Amino acid sequence: MRKKLVVLTGAGMSAESGLSTFRDNNGLWEQYNVYDVATPEAWLKNQELVLEFYNQRRKQLKNVAPNSGHLALKELEKYFDVHIITQNIDDLHERVGSSQVLHLHGELIKARSTIDPEFLVLIDGWELKKGDLCPQGGQLRPHVVWFGESVPMIEPAEKLITSADIVLVVGTSLNVYPAAGLLYYAPKSAPIYLVDPNEVDAYVPVNHIKDTAAKGLPKLITELRNLIA
Repeated sequence: MRKKLVVLTGAGMSAESGLSTFRDNNGLWEQYNVYDVATPEAWLKNQELVLEFYNQRRKQLKNVAPNSGHLALKELEKYFDVHIITQNIDDLHERVGSSQVLHLHGELIKARSTIDPEFLVLIDGWELKKGDLCPQGGQLRPHVVWFGESVPMIEPAEKLITSADIVLVVGTSLNVYPAAGLLYYAPKSAPIYLVDPNEVDAYVPVNHIKDTAAKGLPKLITELRNLIA
């Protein structure tokens, strides 16, 4: 049986593909204050602004490509049972063919009903408009977890990481909860690798590779393979 490799990815995973992150821009996402576009209060106040913000992010996503870091994680499926837990809402992991991806914070390419949270739909193209309704007549909203909302996928993620043989953390500051707390659930026997060019205040012992996802992950493949040699 192959060893289970659980990967936690954050914004740094996709940054080299050209996707902006608000934490690198003084609390701004493409010049928008996150609290004006990514909270339930913002949705109640100005649906058009929120929809336009995510439309622009979706449009941007259509014009970027996965980087060598994404490809390296796909490559690791040859040697490990790879499960990816991502804080990112893009679909770049899926585009390279990663087969087991759990999205903690939702998916940019999907919409869900405001009256029936179980109703999900793929967005055709990049635009979601006011007046786009579910069959029950509810306005469709971006299928993302906004600030102040619960994270329904956190429990499945916790369960997944408890069974890891190896843990790999890529491109995250480990400051955003509840995702940052996932490493507490890793077995003590599981080595933890962290790939990030910045100093990260990790609260558990990690093997820190100070490099970007696109550069560090391809280099790490050989070291990880040695764990099963």
